[in-house]
Amino acid sequence: MSENLKIVTAEEAVAIVKSNNKIFFQGAAMTPNLLIDTLCERYQDLTNVEIIQIHTHGKAKYLEEPYSKSFKLISCFVGDNVRKGVNMNNGDYIPIFLSEIHWLFRRNIYPLDVAFIQVSPPDKHGYCSLGTSVDITLPAIQTAKTVIAQVNPNVPRTHGDGIIHISNIDYAVKVNSPIHESITGTPSEIETKIGKNVAGLIENGATLQMGIGNIPNAVLHNLTNHQRLGIHTEMFSDGVLPLIEKGVITGEEKEIKTGKIVTCFAVGSQKLYDFIADNPLVHFKEAGYTNDTSIIKLNPKVTAINSAIEIDLTGQVCADTIGKYQYSGVGGQMDFIRGASLSKGGKAIIAMPSITAKGVSKITPFLKEGAGVTTTRAHVHYVATEYGVVNLFGKSLKERAKALISIAHPNFREELEREAFNRFTKL
Repeated sequence: MSENLKIVTAEEAVAIVKSNNKIFFQGAAMTPNLLIDTLCERYQDLTNVEIIQIHTHGKAKYLEEPYSKSFKLISCFVGDNVRKGVNMNNGDYIPIFLSEIHWLFRRNIYPLDVAFIQVSPPDKHGYCSLGTSVDITLPAIQTAKTVIAQVNPNVPRTHGDGIIHISNIDYAVKVNSPIHESITGTPSEIETKIGKNVAGLIENGATLQMGIGNIPNAVLHNLTNHQRLGIHTEMFSDGVLPLIEKGVITGEEKEIKTGKIVTCFAVGSQKLYDFIADNPLVHFKEAGYTNDTSIIKLNPKVTAINSAIEIDLTGQVCADTIGKYQYSGVGGQMDFIRGASLSKGGKAIIAMPSITAKGVSKITPFLKEGAGVTTTRAHVHYVATEYGVVNLFGKSLKERAKALISIAHPNFREELEREAFNRFTKL
């Protein structure tokens, strides 16, 4: 390790944090848990420390007693480790597009005192890699007054813009531990049907955006006979690897970074991280670039596949709350829904099971009280369930209701038809 990198203990590093500071935590697989946990142990010395992040992995001790007395989370996305805290008094949520979070830092709307990150050891030129999480980390480290880094040999060196010179790291803490993995389960019968329905919409030469989970993996599993697919996405996981190996994903028809997989973060298995490491095929950019609608739309046949918690009969999509309960976040759904819609031959798709795990219809007459509209009805085009696919673009309110009812679970169609009749029939 370079002599110019200031190596300290975790305790010495977090001693820099003062009361009333605003701190950024890098997220996803790159969450710097040693620094975070060590900071929490200082809770008796600190008051009113604000934390801003998107999606972190590992235990969020700062939202638990007794640490929560000293720390407050202002989150731009809500993962399962902070969900309870965000919906209680010691946490809060900022509704914001992933494409616009960088403005909070660069426009000094949310000035950062400290950034906690995790990086690879420096190369012979003194450059470390931000690994698999460039997203909003890049603007955070460019604007924070102090940058503190876990330096970990298990962090894959990634190509693109996620590099930081040791001269820009104020304090470094050596660690040697695996980065976080996220293993997706096997798609259910319903998810497999949805995957087939969505795959039928994807054309050869399309540019794909999809996230992690069983439905995206079910879609990808049905694309083995496709050709010349590309990827421009906010994140990806293991599901793309078989298609790359088979030569299905080549990116040769993309206009933006032809031949490259463009992303701002990735999370998955160690196999995925081994594939990403020092691979010029994968280009990591910040979210302000990957999720910029004006860039997304330049690629051909952009096919954006996103999900929903519920959708009403007019096409309003709620994807981040369960009624008043903040479940996740706006994220990049609208960025890619709009980008795909504006792309030549593009398709914006909302894919979801027709019912919840508890048997409640996800196609509803009205969104729950307090629910957030993640994607407006004017932006929604394709909606897919295990019962088929409909395109709402250009359809009237009555036509939309009829279309959505046709792909609802059969047990709820009569009730939905009655609700639609009551709503749209004039006396």
